[in-house]
Amino acid sequence: MRYSLHKQAQASLNSGINLRAVVQLPEGEELNDWIAVHVVDFFNRINLIYGTVSEYCTDETCPTMSGGSRFEYLWADGAKYKKPTQLPAPQYVALLIDWIETQINDETLFPISTEVPFPKTFVPLCRKILTRLFRVFVHVYIHHFDRIVYIGAEPHVNTCYKHFYYFVKEFDLVSSKELEPLKEMTARICPDASPVPVRKL
Repeated sequence: MRYSLHKQAQASLNSGINLRAVVQLPEGEELNDWIAVHVVDFFNRINLIYGTVSEYCTDETCPTMSGGSRFEYLWADGAKYKKPTQLPAPQYVALLIDWIETQINDETLFPISTEVPFPKTFVPLCRKILTRLFRVFVHVYIHHFDRIVYIGAEPHVNTCYKHFYYFVKEFDLVSSKELEPLKEMTARICPDASPVPVRKL
């Protein structure tokens, strides 16, 4: 069933239709399933997007995980990095990818069987994952966009960003404060970005 939800999300992306409408929960579908499918999908897509610029994102070029001079992201995972720690962008992203993979492959957190209920921590965990994935968008757009344009990936990256943005707004999964670094660009590529009716989870 989750695979069919994934195909539904995929098809809507490729057909050039209104991304703001396609993020809405299909009638009769379970909200947590819909969120789970999208979290995994966004993780894979954003991982691929970062992969296209990763050779240009080095400890030398990007000594901090930032989005311009005003926004810097520190890494904490509650295990090895108990306190928020400044890291070069490639190291931050590598730790982030590993951390997300661990979460989404844990069947107690992301159940694969519809018999297994989602834990109460599911939505807060998804908020955390999506917030951290958004930071990869911030870094790529602000520090590596010339590379994205050079390889002709701009339309794909913009579509992925719009899909992500409308989804997190629809279900209130990333705070407005976190979305701030790309506010101007969002207004440009998502002209109907606000007001968005927010669905409280």
